[in-house]
Amino acid sequence: MAKASYFVGVDIGGTFTDVVVAEAATHRLYTAKTLTTPDHPAQAVIAAMRQALDAAQATPAEVQRVVHATTLATNLILERKGSKVAYITTKGFGDMFVIGKERIVGADRYNVMIEKSPPLVSRRLTLEVEERMDRRGQVVTPLDQRAAAQGLARLAREGPDAVAVCFFHSYANPAHERAMADLVRRHLPNVYVALSSEIWPEFREFERASTTVMSAYVGPTISGYVHALDAELRKMGLKGSFEIMQSSGGVMAAEAVARKPIHSVESGPAAGVIAATHLGKLCNQPNIISFDMGGTTAKAGLIRHGKPSITNDFRVGSHLSSGIRAGGYPIKIPVIDLAEVGAGGGSIAWVDAGGALQVGPSSAGAAPGPACYGFGGEQPTVTDANLLLGYLDADYFLGGRMRIYPDRSLAAIAPLAKKLGLEPLQVARGIYEIANTHMGSAVRVVTIQRGIDPREFAVMAFGGAGPVHAVKVAEQFEIPNVIVPVSPGLASALGLLVSDMAEDYVATMLMDGREADVARIAQLLGELEQNARAALRAQGVADSNIVVQRLIDVRFKHQSHELSVPIPAGPVSEATVKAAEEGFRSLYHELYGVLPNDPCQFVNFRVRASGVVPKPELSRAAPGDGNPRRALRGVRKAYFAEAGGFIDTEIYDRTRLRAADQLTGPAILEEPDSTTVCPPGYATKVDEYLNLHIYRK
Repeated sequence: MAKASYFVGVDIGGTFTDVVVAEAATHRLYTAKTLTTPDHPAQAVIAAMRQALDAAQATPAEVQRVVHATTLATNLILERKGSKVAYITTKGFGDMFVIGKERIVGADRYNVMIEKSPPLVSRRLTLEVEERMDRRGQVVTPLDQRAAAQGLARLAREGPDAVAVCFFHSYANPAHERAMADLVRRHLPNVYVALSSEIWPEFREFERASTTVMSAYVGPTISGYVHALDAELRKMGLKGSFEIMQSSGGVMAAEAVARKPIHSVESGPAAGVIAATHLGKLCNQPNIISFDMGGTTAKAGLIRHGKPSITNDFRVGSHLSSGIRAGGYPIKIPVIDLAEVGAGGGSIAWVDAGGALQVGPSSAGAAPGPACYGFGGEQPTVTDANLLLGYLDADYFLGGRMRIYPDRSLAAIAPLAKKLGLEPLQVARGIYEIANTHMGSAVRVVTIQRGIDPREFAVMAFGGAGPVHAVKVAEQFEIPNVIVPVSPGLASALGLLVSDMAEDYVATMLMDGREADVARIAQLLGELEQNARAALRAQGVADSNIVVQRLIDVRFKHQSHELSVPIPAGPVSEATVKAAEEGFRSLYHELYGVLPNDPCQFVNFRVRASGVVPKPELSRAAPGDGNPRRALRGVRKAYFAEAGGFIDTEIYDRTRLRAADQLTGPAILEEPDSTTVCPPGYATKVDEYLNLHIYRK
């Protein structure tokens, strides 16, 4: 890789596209923020990159890495705008998606009108093939290639854009899937093909098949976008690498994501959690609740002992994420564990049939955007409420580069106020508080619902809207400390720059812990490690920069869910097996508070190989005189319920604050990409990395 001086992080959100350019030598950061162009997302990426590189006085040829996060895959699934997919499976399993596997939880358990998620693949586009493997990978029924070719001729008449192939027990032996892929490419030469044995070869048929179909569903669009953006970047003059954030918090070469696009499904939110992890270490705060509020959603993630939580059971396509999500579609890949709610700056307020005020999950997005943007939006949003409550400055939005209009916010909220019999400002307050409650539910999911005390954590708030709401969200759980990094609206883009490359591999093999075949485990983990290292080498990572972590999924015998347990480095031995079992029992007790003495069973064997890559460093700031008055811009009225209404509030230019500065609320701290609200009764201090620490006085 040619030497260069700059790193670039690009994050496409529902409303804004963010770019951070880091200069390697000086550690200086240059940022740009522009409205997302939903129909042609690459346009906003190129425009924001040019703007940030111009600010850095750099050329694309000097860029060493471009790391990209995108919500494109998630949006395709949420909006049902993916490709037309055909599904090929073992004979007898063609009805799997029609039957479904969806659990109804919460209030919906009592809703007799509830509708389950529609299948992504119709029965008409499903092909059953005569073949069968057993769970050990032995051929039970050979693949009938002649009948399969006849079935493909029928599928071809349906005109699919992509084909997903998932055969029974192919995780143990992929031979039939690979032979089927060759047939598909011969009979449907221009169709995108996804194989379960390549996407994620782990047992549990429904989840594996759903993951494969989902990858095929987004595959043509994602691969087309990746190749088009790569061409645009090369046309700009980029000589360095182009990488994309995975859902697991590692990055991989863009070409690899084009082959396995489902791995990018939560790439944007994952980048935010990685940023919070990195910044938490700098602040000597290993236990963090990351709180990321953008234009469409708010996400909460948990970082314990300096490491983000990873789940292998994730559902995409509904309004609550993580393993507790009941709706949507399951995917079996490593994903940073997040709870996500439809409450962002662009979330629309409305009145339900019972006359109650509601917020979200529908969003105004970037087009037309909140009413105050003046782009034609007429529906009231959280941003409109924040503007009327005095938290936002109409003349300083995006650092004054974008004018917003309070009168349009008022006009949008007025019909709601009339319907509710309230004053518009009362409705604005209601929108703000309901949004805070919704976002609190995401924090509750990743902490209290899992037996974790949130008071032992700090909240790291970012996203363009996060710092406006963070203190009130933390207050619901008596969380004592809220941290707001520099340029919080661009924190996810920064997270991309501090991420390493990663390759995850898995193999399923059930064996009882007491009768574990140590030699077979050693062979299996060795093969996975060899494959992971080879994948990183192919992306230009040197062996000396590869770090390998090995894990075993363990469960109690007769249970159906397992926990991933890391195992020690070095040769696999009886001691390794014993350490895995002891680690599982300890983790089980920590999570569930009980410790059965049932025998253990090993289920899956995992390897994650990380390729350590060059990253920008954040420099420490010299302390100032401790007096924040140099940054005082003025005073305006802002609403605080605890103070009884609108009160005079000091407004600070955050870019002029220095390390060791301290101030007391009520105060509002403004910077070009975000605004931080410090309510009455709270104080704020600035640390050596210029992060804000907000705490109760």
